[in-house]
Amino acid sequence: MVRKSILALVPAVLSTVNAFTPAITSTRLPSTSLSAEATIQFVRGLEEKVVPGIKLTRARDGSSGIATFNFVNPNVFDASTASAGDITGMFLIDDEGEIKTTDVNARFLNGKPQSIESVLVMQSPEEWDRFMRFMDRYAEANGLGFTKAG
Repeated sequence: MVRKSILALVPAVLSTVNAFTPAITSTRLPSTSLSAEATIQFVRGLEEKVVPGIKLTRARDGSSGIATFNFVNPNVFDASTASAGDITGMFLIDDEGEIKTTDVNARFLNGKPQSIESVLVMQSPEEWDRFMRFMDRYAEANGLGFTKAG
């Protein structure tokens, strides 16, 4: 077994996780390429280039989980992307389709946006498995490693 170092993905296992809304929605999109690309978007069509810090929690029984994403100085705040549109959620897009959450919050310092925190709630083992498949693709596409807590 090859171990990869953790760069941006930090998993943690907690004894309980309280499920709360908004829940994720997942839709199937037609495949437009043969590669295993995975991207994150806040504005439809505008790929987020900043790799987030991610904290994962999961109930011991596997019934639910939460992924908290933290993007520091994301390119969605750049002046050059301001005309692309409004932030309408966080969209995790890969060859299986799309996972969406609307729990997206901006953090400001002295009136200027500094970071985005987004929370993705998974309310079933199937949603968790789907999310982990996305994260495997996202890690591969961005040269990241992932190690499960043991």
